[in-house]
Amino acid sequence: MAGFTHSNQAFVSRTIQIGNIALGGTNPVRIQSMTSTNTLNTKDTVEQSIRMIDAGCELVRITTPGLKEVQNLIVIKEELKSAGYSVPLIADIHFSPKVAEQAARIVEKIRINPGNYTGAQSQSKSVFDETAYKFEIEKAAENLHPLLKICKEYGTVIRLGVNHGSLSQRIINKYGNTPTGMVNSILEFIRICEGFQFYNLVLSMKSSNQKIMVQAYRLLVHKMMEANMDYPLHLGVTEAGNGLDGRIKSTAGIGTLLQEGIGDTIRVSLTENPENEIVFAKSITQILKRNSQSISFDQNSGINPFEYNRRKSEGTGIIGQGKPPVVISSKPNSDADFFFEKDEQQIIGKTTRHKIIQSGNWDHQTESADQYRFAVISFPSDQKIFTQIRHQLNPNDVLLLDLNFGNSVHDARKFISELMELNIQNPVVVRISYNNKDYDQFIINASSDFGSLLTDGLIDGIWIENEFHSNETVNISYRILQACGARISSTEFIACPSCGRTKFDIQKAFEEVKLATNHLCGLKIAVMGCVVNGPGEMADADYGYIGAGNGKVNLYKSRTLMKQGVDEKDAVSQLILLIKEFGDWKDDEVQKLAQ
Repeated sequence: MAGFTHSNQAFVSRTIQIGNIALGGTNPVRIQSMTSTNTLNTKDTVEQSIRMIDAGCELVRITTPGLKEVQNLIVIKEELKSAGYSVPLIADIHFSPKVAEQAARIVEKIRINPGNYTGAQSQSKSVFDETAYKFEIEKAAENLHPLLKICKEYGTVIRLGVNHGSLSQRIINKYGNTPTGMVNSILEFIRICEGFQFYNLVLSMKSSNQKIMVQAYRLLVHKMMEANMDYPLHLGVTEAGNGLDGRIKSTAGIGTLLQEGIGDTIRVSLTENPENEIVFAKSITQILKRNSQSISFDQNSGINPFEYNRRKSEGTGIIGQGKPPVVISSKPNSDADFFFEKDEQQIIGKTTRHKIIQSGNWDHQTESADQYRFAVISFPSDQKIFTQIRHQLNPNDVLLLDLNFGNSVHDARKFISELMELNIQNPVVVRISYNNKDYDQFIINASSDFGSLLTDGLIDGIWIENEFHSNETVNISYRILQACGARISSTEFIACPSCGRTKFDIQKAFEEVKLATNHLCGLKIAVMGCVVNGPGEMADADYGYIGAGNGKVNLYKSRTLMKQGVDEKDAVSQLILLIKEFGDWKDDEVQKLAQ
């Protein structure tokens, strides 16, 4: 099994030119977003594009479902040019290869889904033998070739965008609905493009599941390095939602990869106005510079970067042994599992007290089963520390890695990797003290640092400190754990950011759904803008609320359509009835008592 370490051998993508923007290589990480207006409404689309550009958007994507929208891209482009804006435009193609071929003559970049270029049987069949599989690849090459010829002629860039929720049945049949399936889907199309000597590509591997998104990009980079490929990467956690949760979930994915040297352009997908995405994305790129240390694949490391495996740990009480990671706070009377009593140098749980012991004062004394100790390990530490852990600590003593702000999270990864190689199974809690006054900067740093560690199941607890936002640290801790799927403490919402396909006010609908269901801890509820991508991309949601056009909504249980064409004004109440029908509803007060 491949492991995961860091080396000075960085993955560096090739540089490609998108209009007047150079992407990839050593160029800055580029920021982009997508308009949410009707593409045929020139005035609204141009005005929203200008707001996005003024906020810092470097690439503007516009939904392009048909030939009418393609023709209006010409008008939109001219209007922007007349207003003094020359930012490259991206046409987001839904299904039709013919639409893509026309748009490629007009804009600087197009986004296609490889699944739209395979034969119809790719979705209708459930079993593929090698002959049928080969036929599908040949059909895809035949369908894609005209587009590649046009893009070569006009210098148009293609973004191959694979989404976890919309893999073809052919791929799922062979690889499953997995990061491996996502990567093999895109590699097939890269090889088709290269077979026609077309290399002007940007790649994306998006998912609403942060762990799957990270694993897919890592695996893609690994496969590209093996094949001597170097295509630029577009990063994003799709359908992240809105507000603090959407920002944390996006950063936990994007930030983890940027810190590993992966990513050339980002889009933060929020169910908000697109200019809000730009403001936050800009903060991410300012704070999280791409790490010069990139990924390498060390067979001796215990960390598998492509598959989630929780590190094995001992422990007693609620820490370790595969239990959900705990939250520690420096403030008493909070909702944390433990709080730190500074005067006594103790960590106090609901019913227990635990000593904090500094390095050098580990005396290997026997403790009662419910009073394990927290052994502080400050960085940088030397190799002697592992011998001390083994001989001076009890197996259930907790290792408290004290990073402080400014230490690289890779120091913690390397340390934990060595613990795993030495089969030292003490629980690990990481404490980081941040000094950010700016709130966005704080959550970006915390989400990317802890997102990296939680994505690979490396730690048993988190302890976030920030004197400027001390009242928020516990709330942020739980939200980071939720975003990474490490500990569920509230309803999880999946919501698309909206685009020109959306025919209702998705921001309003999303807030109404959240208000009605945010007490249903553990449920995943999706609010999607349209039936084009909604049913597939709501991934593993328990329930789905999907716009069907003309003021109608379709309601789903998992991926099964349960109620079709529900009037929008009745949709939330019908969603509640559906949740009750399947026994997943809890009254708000009952839920609070249960917690």
